[in-house]
Amino acid sequence: MSDLPIDDVLPALTTALQERPEAVLQAPTGAGKTTRVPLALLGEDWLGENRIIMLEPRRLAARSAAQYMAGQLGEEAGETVGYRVRMDTQVGSGTRIEVVTEGVLTRMLQDDPALEDVGAVLFDEFHERNLQADLGLALTLQAREVFRPDLRVLVMSATLDTGPIAGLVDDAPLLQSEGRSYPVAVHYADRPLSPGDRIAPPVAARVQDVLQETDGDVLVFLPGAGEIRRTESRLEGEVPDDVTLHPLFGNLPPEEQDAAIAPSPDGERKVVLATDIAETSLTIEGVRVVVDSGLRRAPRFDATTGMTRLDTVRVSQASADQRTGRAGRVAPGTCYRLWTERTQHHLNPHTAPEIENADLAPLALELAMWGTPDPSALRWLDPPPEDTYQQAQDLLRRLGAVDADGTITDHGREMAKLGLHPRLAHMLLNAQALGHGALACDLAALLSERDIFKGQGEAPDVDLRLRLEALHRLRRGERPTPNHARSYVVPYGAVGHVRKMADHWRSKLGVSTQAEGDVEVAGLLTAFAYPDRLAQRREGQAGRFRLRTGRAAALPRPQLLSDADYLVAAHVDARRQENRIFLAVPLSEEEIVDHFGDRIATETTVAWNAEHRRVRARRREQIGALTLTEGPVEGPDPTAVAEALVDGLREEGLGLLPWTDHARQLQNRIQFLHHHLGDDWPDVRDEALLNALEDWLLPHLYGLNRADDLQQLNLPEILREQLTYDQRDRLADWAPTHVPVPSGYDRPIDYSDAEDPVLAVRLQELFGRTETPRIADGRVALTLHLLSPAQRPVQITQDLEGFWQDTYHEVRKDMRGRYPKHYWPEDPVHAPATHTTKARMDADV
Repeated sequence: MSDLPIDDVLPALTTALQERPEAVLQAPTGAGKTTRVPLALLGEDWLGENRIIMLEPRRLAARSAAQYMAGQLGEEAGETVGYRVRMDTQVGSGTRIEVVTEGVLTRMLQDDPALEDVGAVLFDEFHERNLQADLGLALTLQAREVFRPDLRVLVMSATLDTGPIAGLVDDAPLLQSEGRSYPVAVHYADRPLSPGDRIAPPVAARVQDVLQETDGDVLVFLPGAGEIRRTESRLEGEVPDDVTLHPLFGNLPPEEQDAAIAPSPDGERKVVLATDIAETSLTIEGVRVVVDSGLRRAPRFDATTGMTRLDTVRVSQASADQRTGRAGRVAPGTCYRLWTERTQHHLNPHTAPEIENADLAPLALELAMWGTPDPSALRWLDPPPEDTYQQAQDLLRRLGAVDADGTITDHGREMAKLGLHPRLAHMLLNAQALGHGALACDLAALLSERDIFKGQGEAPDVDLRLRLEALHRLRRGERPTPNHARSYVVPYGAVGHVRKMADHWRSKLGVSTQAEGDVEVAGLLTAFAYPDRLAQRREGQAGRFRLRTGRAAALPRPQLLSDADYLVAAHVDARRQENRIFLAVPLSEEEIVDHFGDRIATETTVAWNAEHRRVRARRREQIGALTLTEGPVEGPDPTAVAEALVDGLREEGLGLLPWTDHARQLQNRIQFLHHHLGDDWPDVRDEALLNALEDWLLPHLYGLNRADDLQQLNLPEILREQLTYDQRDRLADWAPTHVPVPSGYDRPIDYSDAEDPVLAVRLQELFGRTETPRIADGRVALTLHLLSPAQRPVQITQDLEGFWQDTYHEVRKDMRGRYPKHYWPEDPVHAPATHTTKARMDADV
């Protein structure tokens, strides 16, 4: 084997692990840590006959590393060195080094927490801060603490600030290796390539220039498979004959991935169009030039919507440096960064840990399975965010995976064993119970991967059934073009990869790989996975829906599902106020009722309807924010109707009641006594009555439900009921409606001013009286409005005797001039009272 920089550190590393069970190794990309360290540990005494498990964050890197190490031993993968990745395992009875990824280590720990036949666990490329690596390390540290104090743990990183990780792993010794690289000239663009830009055209143009200006193979970093395919399409036929194009991303078939990383034949050059999969672990022979878009695809979980979206974001400075270094692995190289030098200074120093932005439902299920639903019981470099983790636990409860206190259920254990996202695992188990396991496996594969119709230009139909039909055609040996008026050229590779995944899950469930299943049940099965994303079409609005959460969602354009009454929106873009639906499938109301009936809430509302001025009773069946049925209720609860009528009165005011003059006068009389005599008498102001409607009016509203019905009420009698028997007896004496005056008539008292009730009477009717009339058992003097013959006040007073003595004579002069026919005596105290003119007075005499 050729010398590598890591070789200088291996003696110190083996000594460190001989003396204690943990260590941290920092070595730049290209130092050789991935392929040298496991082999160097094979002969250690402490390992004995046990295995070494190395966790690699990417499937391609895991497979490549295992194959390379096996080659160094003159063997094939699966002998001394093997690998386990999703849907691909190469291990044998004599395998001593296993390179694993994608939750395989977690599954090993769940099955055997003591890792009985494992001597060391290595975490490679830990700087990528993959969620599975964080989880695997947390579980491994606890397993070692509880079961295996002799278990060796080695964390290896290229760029990570290794101080914190060394402290996390029991203050482990930190070893460092120098890298080996050649200088790389870095060139910046005049303007930055932004996440919202069309990426393929400028990248393809730069690659064409690079092929004319440089030597060696070219590695191009792009954010995702879509940009890779579009850039590849632009370059096809535009590059020299000796240049081959190779895409490189995670879902490519292994043979295409191997072709991308293999050395170029003599006299040929290659251009590798890759995602960040080629950033660290992989060695791509012959690369002398890097063209870096500076962008990557990052999942972002939104805790407010419960949805994950893929955002195109700028890389960190550490990632940019890693990408640049790929050009200097074999000789001096060149890197073309498609952003400005100013932009470089504003990049984040490091890529944020995946745990900060990920959907934590899989993590929460694993911790529940581990028996530690509270993550604070484990050691983390960065603990799971509390709000996101709480939302993950809430989802698990809704799926029946855990109980109220977070303890895993039997159903949850079965979900965890499948190794799928909890949503899809729940779907598979429910579908299998209903006899639809084959179709559920197809759906799980389709929903786990990039949409096979994506990249077709105009937004494709969102209907998942079309994807199922394409998959079924491929299974039958036909072209995977969907049977639909719109024709999509579906890549065989994309559908083939999905089929491989589907067959993997079919094998796990014991379902035939040839069974198709009825695509019309796809809506129900998808609803098992996404019960929170049931959607109901808005009335009269084709293509626009309301999600179960209450959020708005819409199809990208008119299509088959625009008129569907109900959908399951499996993939939704939550970046807009009105979410955009990317993948959906219809289901019926009957399916919702039959299979989600326990989540349907029946709500009976009895409420005042202001528009119709009546109480309306309606029954509504809802699932979340979706109303399934709604209609009137026959014979609603009389108390609820009466209470709703009270709400209507409170909303619209007491004007709905039959306020006759008599009723208002009675209200004012009682309020007068309350004002002057205190709280022994009830407060019957409008405001007080509104606040206490339940106390004084509610019992009288039974049997009524309309505003017009209120006119039947005997409001004066209802008001009197607020008085005690003693108060009713005293009311007439203490707050009389009328007062007798010397003219022989009873004149009404105006109580509209509770503080100063008014007796309005013609001045002449009080001749012969000196004492001001008093009420409230003599406590309150009436305010006298002494009127002229024209019923206009000539004096307002509470001192009648003083008026006769001091003011009357001036008034008499004025009145005699204005009303000469009326009686205006000089001595009003001894004159007879009258309500007629002077002539009538003479006749009476």
